[in-house]
Amino acid sequence: MEWMQGPETAGPAQAVRPPNVIFILADDLGINDISTFGGGMADGRVQTPNIDRLAAEGALFSTAYSGTGTCAPSRAMLMTGRYPTRTGFEYTPTPPGMSRIVPMFANDMKTGLPPTEQVKENEKLMPPFAEQGLPTEEVTLAEVLKDRGYHTVHIGKWHLGNTSPFRPNDQGFDESLDMASGLFLPPGDPRGVEARLDFDPIDKFLWARMDFAASYNGSDWFEPGGYLTDYWTDESLKVIDANKNRPFFLYLAHWGVHTPLQATKEDYEAVGDIEPHRLRVYAAMLRAVDRSVGRIMEKLEEEGLADNTIIVFSSDNGGAGYIGIPEVNAPYRGWKITLFEGGIRVPLFMKWPGTIQPGTVIDEPVAHIDLMPTLAAATGARLPSSVEIDGQNLLPLATGTGPITRPDDALFWSSGYYKVVRAGGWKLQVNGRQQKSWLFNLNEDPTEQTNLAASEPEKLAELQALIDAHWKDAREPLYPYTIESPIKIDHTIDAPYVEGEEYVYWPN
Repeated sequence: MEWMQGPETAGPAQAVRPPNVIFILADDLGINDISTFGGGMADGRVQTPNIDRLAAEGALFSTAYSGTGTCAPSRAMLMTGRYPTRTGFEYTPTPPGMSRIVPMFANDMKTGLPPTEQVKENEKLMPPFAEQGLPTEEVTLAEVLKDRGYHTVHIGKWHLGNTSPFRPNDQGFDESLDMASGLFLPPGDPRGVEARLDFDPIDKFLWARMDFAASYNGSDWFEPGGYLTDYWTDESLKVIDANKNRPFFLYLAHWGVHTPLQATKEDYEAVGDIEPHRLRVYAAMLRAVDRSVGRIMEKLEEEGLADNTIIVFSSDNGGAGYIGIPEVNAPYRGWKITLFEGGIRVPLFMKWPGTIQPGTVIDEPVAHIDLMPTLAAATGARLPSSVEIDGQNLLPLATGTGPITRPDDALFWSSGYYKVVRAGGWKLQVNGRQQKSWLFNLNEDPTEQTNLAASEPEKLAELQALIDAHWKDAREPLYPYTIESPIKIDHTIDAPYVEGEEYVYWPN
């Protein structure tokens, strides 16, 4: 496809031109999927050398968190630097039929868990799918950088609204190559290998409803030019080439490694004889994401842009338990669709040659809400005066020039009645439907094994007060939840339910 072309020759010297920004976001990537942290897929048989290299050449935030435990609200926080208590963007947009079909599939499986429920009274209050998006009064990172003179490009998943005025082009992006649906290749395509998950209701919904399709700047759908991860990378290289003589912001939001599990035959063969089949396909998908990171870094070096480009890599949330691969978030408990560490601990790496020293490791807790103000500061862009930003500029940490100060040292997460705070090394999870609290001392118990809610009443009250204060004047969600799902904490969805094992209710 044809991208908008920047100047044919360079303007100001690269040394004084504001840095280019490339943000690469993986989808549902487990913390243990990346070999940087000492793990890697299939007991370390599948490494991520390109992502590892990116982590080693800049700052590694060892205690980084997503905005929440699911896709869309986390992306909203990443783009705006604001909590749902301000934006109202609390729940992932729900396409027609999903709140009926997913509970039906889930309950037919008779897992032993309490039923997944369709909240019919909330269905009546739900706006049409086309009206479920990030409000236009919110100011995105793309808008801030565009005002600074950047050419702004989105490639991949958006998930913040698929019609005007919520599309990427309405939210600050000059160009958008959007994931119009959700297949990596057409079903049964000879170029690919797939793994269908009979135990996962979400997988059944995706295979039934998704297409292999893309859209450019709101155009009619068209078929992507290859396996989605590779195609988006191919187009990203074209974007870099088209904009090498002007400041640009590229937001490459990969669909990998989200379900449906589809990989290329080449990657499937390359990862070797791994069992079970779904793990091999998943590992092959991860290999494609890692290759994407490597190709982008190589392109920057070829064009002489590497020294003046900030690259950020992260994932929108933790790995999913519904893929049936237990080790994705090891050693942490929980999955995507929970707020245990496994659901919200994510990789966060930032490379900026000459400004961030290679091998920098930062242990202080940080989160996706911090990325918008951080990248604004790095580029000299102005933060909006019309809205309050919750995130903090992380550059002092990344460059070793000073600490950051966060009110009450607190980070917050939520999905409806499920609310969480981390402050001072302690973490409190409260689920209103279950009337249950989990209190953990993460300094001593980073994998959340011992619930201290009963034995530490003063700490429980202290953190509960932070939760109460954070939500005291919160904006109402833009639309209600329509599904309530019990999510196991310690076992993947395919494992039989053990009587008495812990689960958490998640409303969306």
